[in-house]
Amino acid sequence: MSSMDLAIRFLLENVFMLYIYVVLLRFLLQLAEADFYNPLSQFVVKATNPLLKPLRKVIHPIKKQDIASLLLAVLLYGVMIALIALLVYKTQFSIAQLAMWSVAGTLYAITGIYLFGIVISAILSWIPSTHDHPASYLLHQLVEPPVAPIRKIMPDLGGIDLSPLGALLILNVIRIFLKPFVPL
Repeated sequence: MSSMDLAIRFLLENVFMLYIYVVLLRFLLQLAEADFYNPLSQFVVKATNPLLKPLRKVIHPIKKQDIASLLLAVLLYGVMIALIALLVYKTQFSIAQLAMWSVAGTLYAITGIYLFGIVISAILSWIPSTHDHPASYLLHQLVEPPVAPIRKIMPDLGGIDLSPLGALLILNVIRIFLKPFVPL
C-alpha cells in the first residue's frame, strides 16, 4: 500500500468516523432522554440536522426512538467502508458483507462511545467542581442507561459505586465479540 493510499484511508476514516460519532451521540442522547437544551446537545442537533431532516421524512420514529439517526450512522459507516475498500484496497465485496460490516461497525462505535463516556464520567465524579458543568451533566445522562441496570444488581459497598466497572467489563466483552466483524 502506497503512502497516498494510507493518506486517503486516514482522511476517509477519520472524517467519516467523526461525523458518525456525532450522529450516534444524537441517537444515544435521545435514547437516554438527555437535556436537549444543553449547549453540547444543541451542537449535536445542528451538526446532524442537514442529513437527518431529509431522512426523517422517509423514516419515522418507532416508540419515540429516532431510528433515522441510527440508520444514518449505519449508512455512513457503509459508505466509508465501501470507499476505503474500492479506493484504497481495490477490492470487491457483496452487499451482504457491507451490511454486516456496517451494522457491526456501528455497534462497535456505540460501545466505544459508552466506554469512553463511562471512563470520563468516573474521572469527573472525583473532581467536585465539575458536577455543575453542562458537559459533565450531559455525560452523566448519556452513560446512565448502560450503568443503571448494573447498579441495581451490584451490592452496596459503603458508598463506593462499582457499577461503572461492571459496565466497562460488559462493554469490552461485547466489543471482543464484535471485533471480528469490523473491517476497520
